[in-house]
Amino acid sequence: MRQTNILAKLDWISILIYVLLMLIGWVNIYAAVYNAEHHSIFDMTQRYGKQLMWICAALVLFFAVMLIDSRFFTTFAYYIYGFAIFLLLIPLLTSASVKGAKAWIKIGSFALQPAEIAKFATNLALAKLISQYNFNVNTFKSYLQVGLLLGLPIGIILLQNDTGSSLVFFVFILVLYREGLPGIYLFIGFLMALIFVVTLLYPGGINLLILGVLYAIIYLAVRKNYKHFITFSVGLSLLFYIPYYMNQAMGYDLNLGHIMLLGLSCYAMFFSLRAIFHNYLKKSILFLSLLGCILFSTSVDYVFHNILKAHQRARIEELLGISNDPLGIGYNVKQSKIAIGSGGVQGKGFLNGTQTKFNFVPEQSTDFIFCTIGEEWGFIGTSFVILLFFLLFIRLIFLAERQRSCFSRVYGYGVACILFFHFAVNIGMTIGLAPVIGIPLPFISYGGSSLWSFTILLSIFLKLDSNRMDVLW
Repeated sequence: MRQTNILAKLDWISILIYVLLMLIGWVNIYAAVYNAEHHSIFDMTQRYGKQLMWICAALVLFFAVMLIDSRFFTTFAYYIYGFAIFLLLIPLLTSASVKGAKAWIKIGSFALQPAEIAKFATNLALAKLISQYNFNVNTFKSYLQVGLLLGLPIGIILLQNDTGSSLVFFVFILVLYREGLPGIYLFIGFLMALIFVVTLLYPGGINLLILGVLYAIIYLAVRKNYKHFITFSVGLSLLFYIPYYMNQAMGYDLNLGHIMLLGLSCYAMFFSLRAIFHNYLKKSILFLSLLGCILFSTSVDYVFHNILKAHQRARIEELLGISNDPLGIGYNVKQSKIAIGSGGVQGKGFLNGTQTKFNFVPEQSTDFIFCTIGEEWGFIGTSFVILLFFLLFIRLIFLAERQRSCFSRVYGYGVACILFFHFAVNIGMTIGLAPVIGIPLPFISYGGSSLWSFTILLSIFLKLDSNRMDVLW
């Protein structure tokens, strides 16, 4: 009777999408690494055979989670998180580097990536933290607690030299936004990313001019004071025009970037102090944030050339069009775009992809599995896969919003955000809209660690959802 009740309470729409995505992945892994000498899709010596074994194990894991009492996850969330941190430390002490990263634990012929386990473990711990009595996301104590909870796995994974996996944990900021984090923090994050890109694309003071114009527009939108807006704009124009005129007309050899930096910084500092003196809170915040953005912009060059590794710089430059290396760092993306584009509307047909058959795209069964779908199944096939993912995201958000427990709601949003990040970045990589950072496509890319991690991530939430009516708080 208990087993019947469990099955009746499960969200079978999400389960159906989950199974469909795994089957699509299995078939396309077969196409990506097809070997005529091992033509059976059940051949366990090939990647597609191993993927089938991991799919079966994932289904066993899924229904094993269904048999666990939901209170186990709320009670032992911190312990699971602690165990995941312990696993993250093991590769640093014992493992050899794989493609420059010490991120794997070797168990015989199988390799486990602890970062995958850390994703659902951190989600559980974050849900436990936020669901505590009287937790307020907008206090310094809360910021410190969340920062430590997320910063610990991020820091260890960065030490493993696995930057791509560490970026996933920043997506939890979206979960905090749902729980009351002010939208200004999301805006600041977006602004910093925009400044980073603009500074790389337009060095030498032009980036500061763009930043000043952007803040003039923001000031107008916030204050709606055209007199101050004109004053701000005229002052900004003079900051740029005077040194430019002195360089061009008078033959001086001035560094425009340094003059713009000094002038704009003084400008922002003056207005910040003036706003603080007159107790204009919004103005002071606006101009202080402008000063912060200026300082951040000046640090971009140092961070880019002294902190990021050479291959990371090369990937970002290739993405932004700063450099063009189609036979080197840009080779994977170029071949991936050729494969997807050559698929047309209907695709070339199953096992008929020439880019796939002749191995033009490296890592095609893992990070670049989407280009196999694009080449052999065309626009129709890729659209179907994208539609399935969006249906899953919408369903997860719907399930999260109907939870009676704060823990379940937070965890559900975490599941949706993690899956969406992997989906967006992986597909973005294959079509040249995101840098190549080694992010698998959920349930589709080849690999046991990622498949099992995503399975546990999803199954825990569906288990929590099946017991939502039993929760009284």
